[in-house]
Amino acid sequence: MTEVSSLTGRLLVAAPALADPNFDRAVVLLLDHDEEGSLGVVLNRPTPVGVADVLASWAGLAGEPDVVFQGGPVSLDSALGVAVIPGDPGPAGSPSRAERADPIGWRRVHGAIGLVDLETPPELLGPALGSLRIFAGYAGWGPGQLEGELAEGAWYVVESEPGDVSSPHPERLWRAVLRRQRSELAMIATYPDDPSLN
Repeated sequence: MTEVSSLTGRLLVAAPALADPNFDRAVVLLLDHDEEGSLGVVLNRPTPVGVADVLASWAGLAGEPDVVFQGGPVSLDSALGVAVIPGDPGPAGSPSRAERADPIGWRRVHGAIGLVDLETPPELLGPALGSLRIFAGYAGWGPGQLEGELAEGAWYVVESEPGDVSSPHPERLWRAVLRRQRSELAMIATYPDDPSLN
C-alpha cells in the first residue's frame, strides 16, 4: 500500500461537477486523514436548529450564526465541536503557542483549530475559545476512498484559515475560499449555481 500524505487541517472544496447532493458546493475541513481513512465536517451547511435547543450549556460560546451545522451525512445523531483557540506566540524567549499546554477539553487538529470535548464543562474551556461551531454528523471516507475522489477531480484541496470554521456567512464560504486562491481556482468561484443558465 502506498503511504498517504496527511491532509489533516486542509479544506476540501467541492468541484462544481461533484454529483453527490450531500456535498454540492461543500467546504469540508479535514479533521483526520491517514491510511485508515478520512473524517471531516462540512463548514457551510447551517441548519435551522439553534445550539441552545440541543446543547444549551454551549450556546453562549457558539459563534454567529449560533445554529447547529450539518457536518456531513454520517452519524447525524452525534455532535462534534470544533473551535479556534486564538493567541500569539508571545514575547521573545517565551514558549510558543504550540509549546504551551492546550486547554483541558480541546485537542489541537491543525494550527489554532481543534476538537472540543463536549463533555467538558463549558466554563473550563470557554475563556480560551475564540470561536466554536457545533456539527451534527460528519463526512467520512474509508481507506483510499478520498484519494480516489481526488483523482477523479471531485474536490480541490486548499489550505484552511482559522476564520473558515467560524465564518458568519457560511452560505458564501464556497465562493470565498475559491476566490482567495492564487491560481485558476479563483475563477471557479464565478461558476454559476445552475450551469444550464450559463
